[in-house]
Amino acid sequence: MNKILLKSLVLVSFTLATLADAQFRTRNRMDRLESFDHQKFSWGFYLNGNLFDFHTVLHPRYGMSGNHNLVSAKPMGGFGAGLIGKMRLNDYFDLRLEPGLQFAEREIVFNTQSNDQYAAGTLTNPPFIPFPMDEDDRVRRVKSTMLDIPVLVEMHGERWYNTRPYVAAGVNYVVNLQSNANSDDDNLQQVFRSTTHNFAWSAEIGIQIYFNRFKLTPGIRGTFFMNNEMVADNPATPPYWAKAVSTLQTRAFMFTLKFE
Repeated sequence: MNKILLKSLVLVSFTLATLADAQFRTRNRMDRLESFDHQKFSWGFYLNGNLFDFHTVLHPRYGMSGNHNLVSAKPMGGFGAGLIGKMRLNDYFDLRLEPGLQFAEREIVFNTQSNDQYAAGTLTNPPFIPFPMDEDDRVRRVKSTMLDIPVLVEMHGERWYNTRPYVAAGVNYVVNLQSNANSDDDNLQQVFRSTTHNFAWSAEIGIQIYFNRFKLTPGIRGTFFMNNEMVADNPATPPYWAKAVSTLQTRAFMFTLKFE
């Protein structure tokens, strides 16, 4: 999936470069959509490819063996789409609301069979009966559908013919619609649980390209969750899974195409 996403991004980037080159090769270069950015309010939509990953802080007893990590996360590609609402603040700043859905998948591998050594119980975990972990026990494919609601402050430069660079930053409220947070089952029944309601911050950079009828904005955005998403396993569950992870936080990188 990552190779497909990478090839798609390269193809889109090449297409955008060709379009931009065509803009600048025009002999009589006239400013397009001259009054567009003077509107108080405007709207649009966006499409994006994404790469979601987990940042993990492991428990020193259950998640590590010496300096060796027993838990690893693998990023995977996905996609998303949403709407854009823009309010002009002044000549250099806009306020943007960009609600959308992000479809993501990640993989977490728990090589924690060695935690059998704590079967007699510890101060933080009751005794448990060890069992041999198979592939379904060790690997969790975490599928997420996220309602992402970012509020961004955009700062842009002066227009140079039919382009304009920008940077943006802001905060996100993210609802994970596939969190399983309220499930009675946990990792012992192969159900991975995480928090439903989350908060994040985002930063973005890109360039706005003006055409005769619309504005196209390719950009790159990073989104980083601020809260711990890990939901503890049930008390009787062995410390193979949630106990091994002290902190779990999503981080995502997106290539966006905005149409306004």
